[in-house]
Amino acid sequence: MKLIYFFQVLVLALLLATCAKNPVTGKREVMLMSEADEIKLGAESDPEIVAEFGVLENPELQAFINEKGNEMAKVSHRSSLPFHFKILDSPVVNAFALPGGYVYFTRGILAHFNNEAQFAGVLGHEIGHVTARHGANQYSKQMLAQLGLAIGSSISKELETFADIAGAGLQLLFMKFGREDESQSDELGVEYASKTGNDGKQMADFFKTLDKLGGEGEDRMPAFLSTHPAPLDRFEKVGELTKVWQEKLPNQSFSVNRDSYLRRIDDLPYGEDPQQGFVEKSVFYHPALAFYFPVPKDWTLTNAPAKVTVTEKSGKGLLIFDLAKGNDFQAALKETLDANELELVKDKNRRINGFQAMEAELKQKAPNSGAEPLTIKLILIQDGKNMFRFLAIAQGNEVKSFNAAMDNAVDGFSRLTDREKLNRQVERIQIVSVRRNGTFAEVLSDFKMPAARHKELAILNGMELTDRVSGNMLVKVIKNIKPE
Repeated sequence: MKLIYFFQVLVLALLLATCAKNPVTGKREVMLMSEADEIKLGAESDPEIVAEFGVLENPELQAFINEKGNEMAKVSHRSSLPFHFKILDSPVVNAFALPGGYVYFTRGILAHFNNEAQFAGVLGHEIGHVTARHGANQYSKQMLAQLGLAIGSSISKELETFADIAGAGLQLLFMKFGREDESQSDELGVEYASKTGNDGKQMADFFKTLDKLGGEGEDRMPAFLSTHPAPLDRFEKVGELTKVWQEKLPNQSFSVNRDSYLRRIDDLPYGEDPQQGFVEKSVFYHPALAFYFPVPKDWTLTNAPAKVTVTEKSGKGLLIFDLAKGNDFQAALKETLDANELELVKDKNRRINGFQAMEAELKQKAPNSGAEPLTIKLILIQDGKNMFRFLAIAQGNEVKSFNAAMDNAVDGFSRLTDREKLNRQVERIQIVSVRRNGTFAEVLSDFKMPAARHKELAILNGMELTDRVSGNMLVKVIKNIKPE
């Protein structure tokens, strides 16, 4: 009977899986997502992306990206698809696309482009992910893989026990595109950039910048490199593809537009914005909201626009900090319980360094059977119109030490009054004209850039410190730079 059930489910899977023609290759492929579904998924996911990273408010730069994006979309394989282009307020060097035509650039990657053609190449790469339906294809693979887990679980009780874990792992596995998809998007990026009059060789040069950003040894690679082929391999391949496409378009001129692009990113925020929070000497400061709290030793803090998470290295201690909705303790408590499927055990009012506060012990409504029990504590802190919220979660044998570390962080929550920290400003890209002929290192010294930042600035400019530059050439330096 189990074997019959297996084949019944398998036949159902094949009936559900429709073969659609890929807009780029023309080949038939298993596709469980229609174009309407793609558009819906992108539209539903976009608010989450915006909430996680925030959008950079720069109307002129946004208008430029919209213009170039729509121009390129018209020469793509899915010219009728409504595309959307956004700049995320993140210093991370990254660009990515969602199904349905949602394309994102971080300000971090825009800062590292040194001409319009480099931007156009990456723009074409991301549009290529959409036109080749890479996201929809990954979704289809994920759905079929989950169906496979269901089949396996019907046969093996042992596998059924771990089905939820495997399902989560598959979601992570298919979250990123594979190397074949990335290589195809490189090809499409060259094609689309060439058709819109951009020099594809500049896209190849940008891979040198990515290679340098990759660091050495155990240094972390920029997010744009994840799952991608090696940058220097891509440099060679994209160079070859560019030559082919430029020969195919003998009547087309191919522009670089270096100076005009650099002027567009003048005054662009660079690096982390301290006004949105920074860690210094194991303390998290937030100048915009005027508070600080200590960070437990050896715990990792991740700061995002919507929330701050502080994680113990084993993953069994977690402190989440954000703003609760409204300005009422009971309403904030109810929101927390409803959103996380928790129940109230007990609560009490208290004060934390002059702030009115509420502390509540919570529990899961339906804890996983056999799992280690969680201790969950909610702390709400009222500050005028703001209601700050800490959610402290601990699990395992060291729950007492985890809770003690998180209690110290919460109890250390205080008003920030240090004017030096309150007035910290984000560094910004400054486009300057070189004063004299010389090496790039000499130029940086002329503009009083700290020696410790010279290598970073060379990468930012796509140069070597020994490169010769001429007077009046435009280069990037940093404004509001922190002293050595």
